[in-house]
Amino acid sequence: MTPSSLSTRLTLFALLSATTFYFLYKSRRRCLKPLKHLPLNPNPRPGKLFFLTQTGTSKALAQRLLDLLSSKNNIPFDLVDPHTYEPEDLPKESLIIIIASTWEDGNPPQNSKFFVNWLADISTDFRAGNLLLSDCKFAVFGVGSRLYGDTFNAVARDLGKRLRGLGATEMVPVGEGDVDGGELESVFEGWSEKVVTVLKGGLVMENENGIVYESDVESLESDDDDDGEGGGEDIVDLEDIAGKGPSRKKSVNVAETNGKLDGKREMVTPVIRANLEKQGYKIIGSHSGVKICRWTKSQLRGRGGCYKHSFYGIESHRCMEATPSLACANKCVFCWRHHTNPVGKSWQWKMDDPLEIVNTAIDLHTKMIKQTKGVPGVTQERLMEGLSPRHCALSLVGEPIMYPEINALVDELHRRRISTFLVTNAQFPEKIKMLKPVTQLYVSVDAATKDSLKAIDRPLFGDFWERFIDSLKSLKEKHQRTVYRLTLVKGWNTEDVDAYSKLFVLGKPDFVEIKGVTYCGSSATSKLTMENVPWHSDVRAFSEALALKSAGEYEVACEHAHSCCVLLAKTEKFKVNGQWHTWIDYEKFHDLVALGRPFDSEDYMALTPSWAVYGAEEGGFDPDQSRYKKERHHKSKH
Repeated sequence: MTPSSLSTRLTLFALLSATTFYFLYKSRRRCLKPLKHLPLNPNPRPGKLFFLTQTGTSKALAQRLLDLLSSKNNIPFDLVDPHTYEPEDLPKESLIIIIASTWEDGNPPQNSKFFVNWLADISTDFRAGNLLLSDCKFAVFGVGSRLYGDTFNAVARDLGKRLRGLGATEMVPVGEGDVDGGELESVFEGWSEKVVTVLKGGLVMENENGIVYESDVESLESDDDDDGEGGGEDIVDLEDIAGKGPSRKKSVNVAETNGKLDGKREMVTPVIRANLEKQGYKIIGSHSGVKICRWTKSQLRGRGGCYKHSFYGIESHRCMEATPSLACANKCVFCWRHHTNPVGKSWQWKMDDPLEIVNTAIDLHTKMIKQTKGVPGVTQERLMEGLSPRHCALSLVGEPIMYPEINALVDELHRRRISTFLVTNAQFPEKIKMLKPVTQLYVSVDAATKDSLKAIDRPLFGDFWERFIDSLKSLKEKHQRTVYRLTLVKGWNTEDVDAYSKLFVLGKPDFVEIKGVTYCGSSATSKLTMENVPWHSDVRAFSEALALKSAGEYEVACEHAHSCCVLLAKTEKFKVNGQWHTWIDYEKFHDLVALGRPFDSEDYMALTPSWAVYGAEEGGFDPDQSRYKKERHHKSKH
């Protein structure tokens, strides 16, 4: 090769390399949207500047920023303590700034727990969607200490993520100040200047991860893309949990004692615990859980109770939702936990003491109730009532009846005069037969034919249909209140009125609850969409048709429109002199249990109030409560 040809090739190679670099650089730039101005707040409503503070540092910084915004730049903002703010008004805001301290164990300060918890709840509520705060711009600054490692500014980071998830536009990236690193003042000052620049119409660039200043583009382009590593928050499908965590081979000592399997494995592994706690569960021991219900919080605030309040007279703010077994034998398509609880066909785990489960459940429940103190609408009277639970819904998740000591647990609840509403998924007929009297026993009737039950419940048992039929038949032997619970899924089981009516004769239930399925978001474990969710009018039509098929044995008795739920009741038993008696005399029930003699469901029934009766103008909403209707913000399509 001659020197001239070598020189030519080197020149071409250099030109090609430069061209390649140029186009790579331009493609990186193209991921950024064009320069634009973020407009000033077009709404005369002042922005809201929140301070989440424990020791006063965040409040002092917020006050300084307020002075910078209002006095020096004529940008109107209100300084707000979140303790006095109604978070359901956030969709009305167009500008919010949050100065947030992180306190012990990565938790928010006391003055902001309800505010932060509300945001966490609403951001995971499929009904809110990702457009709830689409008209809002926000900025968050965190105050913490790097000495606490992974929890450094955890509250601020989480708030930013929640607000973005609800559709709000982030004006500047989350600022992170370190109170122990000597850089809090300078970091806050620099972050505040960026906020003011944006609010005054300063030039910014946007990409999918947030807003980037033009001056920051160069550093952005030199950074490695680390979005794909370690940041995922996918829910783990826990029946396939083996192999997803660190391998820890352990021998399992399983002993057979008095015919009962006493497994030594813990049901709730560290990975399962982490996933369930992320969803708000409080884990009890090795296999139980408790979680506060949204209706408990609603009635604490005087905003209405759940359908059990309308149908059966429970006090929703005094109801504890729990389970002694997080495991289940089905993998239902409408599982509201997306199968993040374990599954099994028999009890094969370490077993906790029933007294300890009840004591811990009540303790954790009352701690969650205490957190509502000072929340708008929560009166001292209702708070004190809520701290003394009178009902327990054993239906949180899983299959409560799998727990070998379920009778002892029920006895302990009744000893404390706490009523029991137990739900079983119709796969353990022998357990139903052995069950002591509970206040009300439910069997889930998710489908009326073998094929549809297999498709909807996806049971683990091969003889699932025989178990299902035997479970229904076992209800006939129960003297206390029994219920078939039907969950309607459009396109799956809403056309089976005749088949459902034929199941009535098997168990002769006192009641039939018919509820529209609740859509719980997309999941790899379910193909359901909003198209599968029936309207309340659909549920009413189905219920009326089912009652008609019973030839007068059952009538439509009650409804709770908010829950898309309707109740059929046995006419001969519960319609006395033309008036429904679907409510429960709870004190009478506990007295009957204490006597230890046989009793029937008629012995503790009570008159149903007129507002809860089917067809009433109130639609099942208690007129003593205050109806609160959320404002809906839906983007119009053009």
